[in-house]
Amino acid sequence: MRVIGIFSATKEDKTKVRPKRERLELIKDYGIKNDKFALKNLDQSVLIVPIDAYKITKESGIELEYGSLGENILVDFNIMDLVIGTRLKIGNSAVVEITQKCTMCNHLAFFDKKVPRLVVDTRGVYCKIVEDGAIFAKDSISIKD
Repeated sequence: MRVIGIFSATKEDKTKVRPKRERLELIKDYGIKNDKFALKNLDQSVLIVPIDAYKITKESGIELEYGSLGENILVDFNIMDLVIGTRLKIGNSAVVEITQKCTMCNHLAFFDKKVPRLVVDTRGVYCKIVEDGAIFAKDSISIKD
């Protein structure tokens, strides 16, 4: 299980697509360093989206740029198979805990009116940060006991 890409929007970013980043700093009881959603809802500090969500839109003729689904972390496995409460170690030290499945977001209709319904069951999961750490694209992910 691996990270494909990492994304974060600052308060200055005005784009609908979260910008790709080289590094994300995950901070417990804060969120992602410099992210516009830091300190908003700690149980939703990190959105992890599986690559399958992009494959589903592409199969329907809608090509989305990575970051379009609002993810902070894009992964190469079906994270939807994991249960609430599962803890994931990402990279060398960061640990997140799945707090909820992502609900349908109508703002995704900006890209195409079909997108919210296409990805409703595959969009991803929200996580809280349990242990601080920096993460990078291509980092490994493992389930932490």
